[in-house]
Amino acid sequence: MTTILYLSLCTALAAAQSTFDPARPPAIPLAVRSPYLSTWQPAGGSGSNGGYLAGQWPTFWNGEITGWTGLVRVDNTTYTWMGNPDPLPEVADQTSFSYTSTRSIFDFDVGGVVSLKVEFLSPISPDDLVRQSASVSYMSVDVSSKDGQEHDIQIYTDVSAEWASGDRRQLVEWSYDTVGDDSEVEYHRFARQSQAAFSEWNDQAEWGNWYYATSARDGLTHRSGADIDVRKQFTDTGALDNSADSNYRAINDRWPVFGYSVDLGRVGSSEVTSLFTMFLAQEESHQFNTGSGLRGVPSLWRGQHSDKARALSFFHDDYQNVHDKSVELDEKVSNDAMQVGGQDYVTVVSLAARQAWGATQLAGTEETPYIFMKEISSNGNMNTVDVIFPASPLLMYFNPAWLKYLLDPVYIVVENGLWSKDSAIHDIGFHYPNATGHANEQTQEMPVEESGNMLILALAYAQKSGDTAFLSQHYDSLRQWAAYLVGNTLIPASQQSTDDFAGALENQTNLALKGIIAIQAMSGIANLTDHADDAANFSSTATDYIARWQELGINSAASPPHTTLSYGNPDSHGLLYNLYADSLVQTDLVPRDVYEMQSAFYPTIAEAFGVPLDTRHGWAKNDWEMWAAAVAGEQTRGEMVGRLAKWIDETSTNRPATDLYEASTGGFAVGPPNFRARPVVGGWFALLALESVGIPA
Repeated sequence: MTTILYLSLCTALAAAQSTFDPARPPAIPLAVRSPYLSTWQPAGGSGSNGGYLAGQWPTFWNGEITGWTGLVRVDNTTYTWMGNPDPLPEVADQTSFSYTSTRSIFDFDVGGVVSLKVEFLSPISPDDLVRQSASVSYMSVDVSSKDGQEHDIQIYTDVSAEWASGDRRQLVEWSYDTVGDDSEVEYHRFARQSQAAFSEWNDQAEWGNWYYATSARDGLTHRSGADIDVRKQFTDTGALDNSADSNYRAINDRWPVFGYSVDLGRVGSSEVTSLFTMFLAQEESHQFNTGSGLRGVPSLWRGQHSDKARALSFFHDDYQNVHDKSVELDEKVSNDAMQVGGQDYVTVVSLAARQAWGATQLAGTEETPYIFMKEISSNGNMNTVDVIFPASPLLMYFNPAWLKYLLDPVYIVVENGLWSKDSAIHDIGFHYPNATGHANEQTQEMPVEESGNMLILALAYAQKSGDTAFLSQHYDSLRQWAAYLVGNTLIPASQQSTDDFAGALENQTNLALKGIIAIQAMSGIANLTDHADDAANFSSTATDYIARWQELGINSAASPPHTTLSYGNPDSHGLLYNLYADSLVQTDLVPRDVYEMQSAFYPTIAEAFGVPLDTRHGWAKNDWEMWAAAVAGEQTRGEMVGRLAKWIDETSTNRPATDLYEASTGGFAVGPPNFRARPVVGGWFALLALESVGIPA
């Protein structure tokens, strides 16, 4: 980009002075629906175009460009409203941005005479398996005159072949076609020419077909070809010539794009809408070893839509229904969050929803559904138990059954010969999307952590859903893990907890608490499944252990008193987030004065953007902080939520929200990997998940 062009861009962006409501997040979700449909707009940091849709490229969650362009031609003058095409036409003035749980909305002033609104919708459908299983996202573009005059307007958009593979050297093929009966849908289809099923390159999927679709209408034209050529044709003429580039080639060879132009004609004060749908269609989405070898698992939507193009037609035509339900869901989340945590909490949870769901994919059949979760940006494990655990409040808030669909694959692996240790498994596969199990027992080990997590999650699901048959079905496994905890949790050996980035540690106070609560949870499980003797024995053990834990893990002489990071280390402290589980599953094991003690302590160590996780580093861990906030007193809770909302609005990071950062500066944590886009932000829903059992005062 030339200096003059760059300065012109900066001037245009500065003049726009966009507002950001309820905050300017570190990255804005555009199309975020699954681990492979995950495109964002960088927004955080001090850059002049942070949070502006034009002037920079959208990216995959890991920062690699997934080209997506938007142009508008008003009375023969072309403006850019999305992306960073070269050469860059004049940039439309972005006047506002807002986000909800499912939508990101940008408003533009185009040349002072036209209003343009772009809404990105990645729906969440908690009560509809088929709709939730599809990697589908929508973009609607509304234009209208703002000066009382009619204007000649054309809309343009394209996506690039970069969506099809993380390896930009790969050959891509493409085609153009139509589908539909009553309302015809036109679509570009593109895909890696040599499919590599169940594999990734730089975290992008190397198999499946991508569809970019819109409704057939008068004035619609299309073209595939080199990015510069296709965009120039629109800029020069306001239309495309319906031609198809027949030279299939590498992604980085003259950058193939797949574009649409919509001639809206003379537009007055009434809004005119254009809808575009992005759909990743994979006939089989995962491999799963259920004890008899790996097999492909079908994408769940295929049970109703075996033909990919007709599936696309259904999902595109379904937009208005999905949009209406998304608005209802957004309002419910906002209203619920406002009631329990105020506006700051609305800011927090509304950003978390798409990111958390975007790490999951529904697969299988409607009769036997599975949810597979990717441990995004840390190590790519599948259905990692200590990632499901912090994400679980979101699942329990939206639909507890979805927690079961996540846990079912874990039990299948454990109970079919693919794990044989007495403690619970860490994950069901080294790398998504392959759930291979660990018959050789070679995986990361967190024996107290994962055993405690599985017991607490099982009881939480049963309490929320009423499904005690689930507990009976897996009673032997649950009892085995509880027995392991009885022998190993009060004085934990040196081992890793979920905070493995901080290293192993012996005598972890917070880890021991999790195990003790889990033993009491086993008592509850035994009661619900008519195992009275087990219920009494496990409860007696947990009651004894919690009394001894208070002697070992609390520094009563400190001012103010608080729990330690580890036994015998009085000068240490840590976020006692596992206390949340005591309230969540109503074990009522921990004395109320421990809650009050920790609530009084946290404000004394808080930094600008959060309470440090523990004394080993200055890192904040925001999923766990929201767990701790949910069981803190009202004032402390408000302060903790407020700091996270402040971080969302002011962080220097510019990737999908990290859950680990420097508490004092809000920047990425110095030392561990730069976590981002992880599903653990589902833990931000911790306050809402407690609503049915009551939040402690």
